[in-house]
Amino acid sequence: MGRAWLRTVAADDRVALAGVVDLDPATARRAVAEELGDVAVPVGASLSEVAARGGAQAVIDVTIPEAHLPVTLEAFGLGLPVLGEKPLAADLAQASTLVKAAADSGLLFMVSQSRRYDPGLWALRDRAASLGDLGVLTQEFFRAPRFGGFREAMEHPLVLDMAVHNFDAARFVLGRDPVSVYCEEFNPSWSWYRGAAGATAVFEMSGGVRFVYTGSWCAPGLETSWNSRWRLSGARGSATWDGEDEPVTQLADGAPGAEVDHGPAPLPPGTGTAGALAEFVTALRTGRVPMGECHDNLLSLAMVHAAIASSAAGARVRVADVLASARAEAGIPAQSPYPAPEKTGSGFPG
Repeated sequence: MGRAWLRTVAADDRVALAGVVDLDPATARRAVAEELGDVAVPVGASLSEVAARGGAQAVIDVTIPEAHLPVTLEAFGLGLPVLGEKPLAADLAQASTLVKAAADSGLLFMVSQSRRYDPGLWALRDRAASLGDLGVLTQEFFRAPRFGGFREAMEHPLVLDMAVHNFDAARFVLGRDPVSVYCEEFNPSWSWYRGAAGATAVFEMSGGVRFVYTGSWCAPGLETSWNSRWRLSGARGSATWDGEDEPVTQLADGAPGAEVDHGPAPLPPGTGTAGALAEFVTALRTGRVPMGECHDNLLSLAMVHAAIASSAAGARVRVADVLASARAEAGIPAQSPYPAPEKTGSGFPG
């Protein structure tokens, strides 16, 4: 992902690379040379030192989840806003700590949920408005990747590493937040993952809408898109999306098989990481609160940890209770506010 972000930064003429930090500076130097051909970019093992040398105005954090807390806090200490890779932090207590730190510092902390920037997803969200009151959204995710490495050793590989994308995308399409969840994780007998590579979760979202997710990371054959296969049902009709092509919509009064012509849907500011970077830069230059701002993204991560807690307990879990427990673990008083900003507090030169 570090190399992917180097290419994303190089392709956006509104930003310039100020430096690259890695525990092994030789790795950083090699990545810069191979991806950009620019050996003059400062590299080093210290964020503070490289940021000072390069005159950095913001930080893109592409470290492993366990490093998100110290790297983001160090950036805040330097007065630098942060665009971080998902997840927000390694666990919900650390995530709560970072959200409070962002509020206290007045600096922007945004999480790159790169799959939010898919034109098909934006089209589905646009067309959902024609369905009237919404009842249920389903997602089916079935893939069989053989990553090797840390994912195959994780305790909750599907829910913790992948489903955060799907859960966050569901919040985006529905425009609703999670209330509670019942989840069962499982690991098929043929799985090459140590932890649970499959899961089914039923979320109650605000307004009584249900979101049902079922998936597996060891499901060879007839694989779905990485974006899942979607069906959204409302009072006036339904919409489906295969995760790749244009969504299909049919209203209750439509002829069988008839599709609805909605005209062009709104487009994201870019796709994948390019969309996230564009959103981040616009937020810094205008003060507009971006998608993925940490207060909001905390709810997507809370869905993940609530699902894991439900699976462990074999019972329905309230998302608010999971968040309260995380705040308590982080030593944040229950009544201590860290409200979401009405505008981002960190400017960025034009």
